[in-house]
Amino acid sequence: MDHKNPDTTVNDLTPSVGAATDVAPLGHAAPKPPHEMTAAEDSQPVDWSGVTRMPEFRAMLRAKLRFIIPATLIFITYYFALPVLVGYAPGLMSRKIIGTVNLAYVFAFSQFFMAWIIAALYLRAASRFDRMEHEVIEKALPARKETE
Repeated sequence: MDHKNPDTTVNDLTPSVGAATDVAPLGHAAPKPPHEMTAAEDSQPVDWSGVTRMPEFRAMLRAKLRFIIPATLIFITYYFALPVLVGYAPGLMSRKIIGTVNLAYVFAFSQFFMAWIIAALYLRAASRFDRMEHEVIEKALPARKETE
């Protein structure tokens, strides 16, 4: 656009908006899936306070807490053990293991493995949590499942 004369569009490289090739079809041929519905469109809302009282939901929360709390405490303890040991047991941590590599370096390097191990254990536990979640969803949405 020429800034001296705003009415001219010389060398305007802006593409045409709404060209036939640029427009994707909007909407669905079938009814909207439940995750796309607004609250006004959803004729069968979920009673979330009822879901929180379900024994399956409470069991899922307990199972998650039984994993997450110990895993977090173990990781934090292991993580902070290095600076504590270096500060309070420098003789132990400076002990040579291989050549010039001392115990402090080996311990620091082992923290990578600890993180990977906890992540792998969580992945295994998460598959169990997913199964429990699907059980909760099936019991919380029985009417919606029948109408689809």
